[in-house]
Amino acid sequence: MDSRSIARHVEDADHQVMRHKLYTLIFPMDNSNGDRVLLGMKKRGFGKDKLNGFGGKVEPEEPISQGACRELLEESGLQCTEEPEKCGLLLFYFENDPVAMEVHVFLARSFAGQPEESDEMRPQWFDVHEMPFDQMWADDSLWWPYVLRDQMFVGRFWFKADQLTITRQELRSVDSLDFPHH
Repeated sequence: MDSRSIARHVEDADHQVMRHKLYTLIFPMDNSNGDRVLLGMKKRGFGKDKLNGFGGKVEPEEPISQGACRELLEESGLQCTEEPEKCGLLLFYFENDPVAMEVHVFLARSFAGQPEESDEMRPQWFDVHEMPFDQMWADDSLWWPYVLRDQMFVGRFWFKADQLTITRQELRSVDSLDFPHH
């Protein structure tokens, strides 16, 4: 398992032995003009035609928060000007897929630039209290309230192969997302 993975601290033994791929998900937050969050309409690949935060795979040896900022720049044109705030950990298990997705969730409260469409994402601002959940992943409406309450969270979601249907879920607030590294 990747030494940067923290899944072993929140998973049961059966899931700890699964291979995990590390991903990031970062949400630019703008409080200067109401409470807004920047989402992107995914134009291709995994999650196509869904609105989501920005993110993707973490490169080998890359610090996870740096991966989040790199993805934000590549997909939206926005550049982190401060370390993003880690707010959650999401673990996804898809039916018939032996690899779990370990997604580290961040908020970017300080950034530079203007959102620009990329090959992968079409960015758009939304009110944080009026999220377009009908166009997002099924789990987003479940954990987004934790973000609004400034509560760190850990979520585990089991999806059918259709990537739409959640068959099982665990979601809880946590005091910290800093776990000891071995």
